[in-house]
Amino acid sequence: MSISKDASSSSIPGHSNTQIDENRLAMLALALTPNLGPKRISDAIAQLECAAQLFALTLTELEGLRFPADAAQFIFDGKARRAADEEWGKILQHGATIITLACPEYPEQLKEIYDPPPVLWVRGAVQLLSRPSIAVVGTRHPSPYGTGVAEMLSRDLAARRLIIVSGMARGIDTCAHKGALAARSPTIAVWGTGIDVVYPKENRKLADDILATGGVIVSEVPMGTFPAPQNFPRRNRIISGLSIGVLVVEASENSGTRVTARCAAEQSRDLYAVPGNVTAKNSWTPNTLIKQGAKLVGSWEDVWEDLPSQVRLELEREAGAESKPEATASLLPDPVLRPEESIVLKALRADESLQIDELLEQLETQLTSSEVFTALFELEISGRIRCLPGKNYVRTL
Repeated sequence: MSISKDASSSSIPGHSNTQIDENRLAMLALALTPNLGPKRISDAIAQLECAAQLFALTLTELEGLRFPADAAQFIFDGKARRAADEEWGKILQHGATIITLACPEYPEQLKEIYDPPPVLWVRGAVQLLSRPSIAVVGTRHPSPYGTGVAEMLSRDLAARRLIIVSGMARGIDTCAHKGALAARSPTIAVWGTGIDVVYPKENRKLADDILATGGVIVSEVPMGTFPAPQNFPRRNRIISGLSIGVLVVEASENSGTRVTARCAAEQSRDLYAVPGNVTAKNSWTPNTLIKQGAKLVGSWEDVWEDLPSQVRLELEREAGAESKPEATASLLPDPVLRPEESIVLKALRADESLQIDELLEQLETQLTSSEVFTALFELEISGRIRCLPGKNYVRTL
């Protein structure tokens, strides 16, 4: 039986003033049906006149779409539609929405991958998903050097209107989002949990800041889905799929970042990596990627000059005159440091922190402790150094 593409809308119990069209409801129902993956769903939909036709199919016709028997029965019994109705109610309660492969808002870049999610749960600015973007990923346990580099590169690229995509995990992901926010730019966070389940919990404020600055949180799993190990590797294909390229900053040999890098390679995305100390375990993945052909990155220019010409032109047009002062601000000479500040700054490194007691001992023949403390305070205020937990100090980049 054929159903018109102008399918009717379905009212959701408890939300009488809100409706969802039958095609989106059908896609949501499929996404909630057990034992159906993205590829099987997209292949099945391609055989139908429209997604809403799903609800009118017989059990035999459902099985003819190569659905497993339990999945076909779940849909035929009406359980899939009831689950979709219930899920839509939860989505509305959180001020969120869904987009499906058939929606005009669905990012074209993501459609190109082998198994694009049939449904994306979204909070925030949906249109941001179609903007030119780059993924910045890495270890959950970065060094001070990795933290600084990730934040610096993300900030500098975001300042030039390139959207930063990451997974909001601890470590490099968090630094990437913070770098984008420091440039007053929106950023995309791809979660491996439901869009109503913040993980890790300490990033709740970061999630709020992302939404407050016009960013977006996106996931392919239903509301209320808690962290499950199998969800995060799958999430990584979305991070790379949304992006023009993937930039790796610190990751060990067995890091999940390797999954994202592999996804990028399979999806024909550009790969970038920040080189690291060959004796540090977190340098293994980026250094190996560089040996295998990833572009070595030391500054935002290394990524910028490698972008497709049409993307660069689009971003430069968007930036216009208002970005020029920001772009040249870094060329201004730094204020002259006092002698004490210069001595302290010279003793600190960007790739390794120094504990306050070690610093005082190192400088005891040159400065008094009060001079060191005063210099540290002034340097931190000016943004030249950062104080890490345990009174460990590191130079900023």
